[in-house]
Amino acid sequence: MTERSFRDVEYNYQLINEQIAQAAFKSGRKREDITFLAATKTVDTEIINHAISLGLDHIGENKVQELLQKYERYDLSRCSLQFIGHLQTNKVRQIVDKVDLIQSVDSFKLASEISNRSLKCGKTTDILVEVNIGREENKSGVFEENLTELLCQIAQLDGVKVKGLMTIPPICEDKHKISKYFYNMHKLFIDISEKKLDNVSMTILSMGMSSDYQEAILEGANMVRIGSALFGARIYT
Repeated sequence: MTERSFRDVEYNYQLINEQIAQAAFKSGRKREDITFLAATKTVDTEIINHAISLGLDHIGENKVQELLQKYERYDLSRCSLQFIGHLQTNKVRQIVDKVDLIQSVDSFKLASEISNRSLKCGKTTDILVEVNIGREENKSGVFEENLTELLCQIAQLDGVKVKGLMTIPPICEDKHKISKYFYNMHKLFIDISEKKLDNVSMTILSMGMSSDYQEAILEGANMVRIGSALFGARIYT
């Protein structure tokens, strides 16, 4: 089973990279302009490490407990580990010394806790601010009209650096609607970039997942988070 999984990952990894390259070209960029981050929720570390051996250099976990359980078994000698799920303030201390970037910061309270915990362990943590681009009540993320204020508040913190934005748009089958959300997010990304806020560098726009990463790249994403398209459907136990 493991050998079959390895072969599937090898095939999927090559296909995804080809599709990223094609989308990047269509958007006027190169393959190396796009970061392929593998979302590794529920994936065994043996499979993750095989993907890393193929050249994968960014992985992201959604759950704190799962990250902690797998942490010692990741091959991080040539791969960046990020946290990409919703993060509760009381769990920041458990991962802040273990990850290179936290993608899902949506409040000053959370950013403050990350800053405080980072300073205690002698580091500055890179973060992305999550935007609720679809204005969904049941989803985390700051609304567009509150983003600049939040960024200005976070910029005052010594233990974090804002490296960009991330979003997860509403689920829908209409590719045109999805592309519109991505377009609006990229426009917001550019607008914030032009403000040149202190301690805020818009270098990463993380959007797009297994079902829509090509559309996201076409609309300006430079980081995509891909799980099931690489590893297969998630298995929950």
